[in-house]
Amino acid sequence: MKYLVSKSDSSLKGSIVLPSSKSIANRALLIHALSVSPWPIGNLSDSDDTRVMSQVLNSNDTQFDIGHAGTAMRFLTAFLSQIVGGWTITGSDRMKQRPIGILVDALTKLGARIEYLENEGFPPLKIYGSHLKGCVLELDGSISSQYISALLMIAPTIEGGLTLRLKNKIMSRSYIQMTLQLMEQFGVQHVWKGNEIRIAEKAYKPRPYSVEADWSGASYWYQMAVLANEVDLELIGLRTESLQGDSIIAQWFEQLGIKTISTENGSCLTKNGLTLPKSLRLNFIENPDVAQTFAVLCVMKHIPFHFSGLETLKIKETNRIAALQDELAKFGAQLTEPAPGELKWDGSFPFEKLALPEIETYHDHRMAMAFAPVCQTFGPIVILDPMVVTKSYPDYWDDLKRVGFKVEEVV
Repeated sequence: MKYLVSKSDSSLKGSIVLPSSKSIANRALLIHALSVSPWPIGNLSDSDDTRVMSQVLNSNDTQFDIGHAGTAMRFLTAFLSQIVGGWTITGSDRMKQRPIGILVDALTKLGARIEYLENEGFPPLKIYGSHLKGCVLELDGSISSQYISALLMIAPTIEGGLTLRLKNKIMSRSYIQMTLQLMEQFGVQHVWKGNEIRIAEKAYKPRPYSVEADWSGASYWYQMAVLANEVDLELIGLRTESLQGDSIIAQWFEQLGIKTISTENGSCLTKNGLTLPKSLRLNFIENPDVAQTFAVLCVMKHIPFHFSGLETLKIKETNRIAALQDELAKFGAQLTEPAPGELKWDGSFPFEKLALPEIETYHDHRMAMAFAPVCQTFGPIVILDPMVVTKSYPDYWDDLKRVGFKVEEVV
């Protein structure tokens, strides 16, 4: 399937109901299961990732295929390791290329028994759930924060609790903080001193809970707002007081000309009248999921940039560094990687621009959503495999239509 995406005017006006945060939803689902809560979770994300998590946690099966859902793979591996029984968990071909050995090694030190069914260090896994005993675990803090969050969420259910000692630079600290704050809302406290996080053995307290709107999903609307000439857009459910580290983008987009005004129902975006910066430097160590949004936007607005903190982008749904380089080359831009975890563009266009670029999405929802808005300034573009957006934002294409985008299926 291909979508031809275009927009005939330069305004962005209307009201959009944002999807709920899948990052919070997936954590809430796991904690909800561990607390044996009788209350359903309100405003659950209808994304693929969250649907997979919910299906597994409410299933009587022992074999699970989680597709492309990396969060589910990591969280469920930890969860199943302390649920007595034999479990098999697998995923897509890409999922079988995403490493999980660090998490498996950590769980093994706690007493888990986990076998690799194909390649050492990678899914699929055979998990023999059993009683786990706590200890002091040393982990590299520069690994995916999802490994750390997975261990933290099961920590209070482990005999004696758990201490995590994080070495080196801590990546995506905001996602670890989100996990700990959510655990606190369910009655579990923590002590975080220096690079050591301590969680005592304690039962979660069941409670009603409702998930807030997704700031990662909001980033594409901020991007559209910069690309538009006139903006009056309300994002329903988007709260500036948020558990999500990606809420920092409200500040980042201020320098790109967008003002965020809190409303009764969420947030309203308008132009603030500021001139765009001549260049942009940002560190995405806490916010890697919005890096594609900013890279694409900067090329479209001819803003040279130097981004850092992107070390985890190569182990996402695709190698996002390479994907951005390949797809933005279709618009004439040459992005470089001056050092691991960095991405740079000098503002030049050495390559020939394609008249009608076809954007490969690489099974990556964020590639589709970050590139669709470029039609506002570049003209019509084609998005390949557009339904990858269901991973986090199933209504994305319908929401674009609601504010005047034209989205057509083409052969």
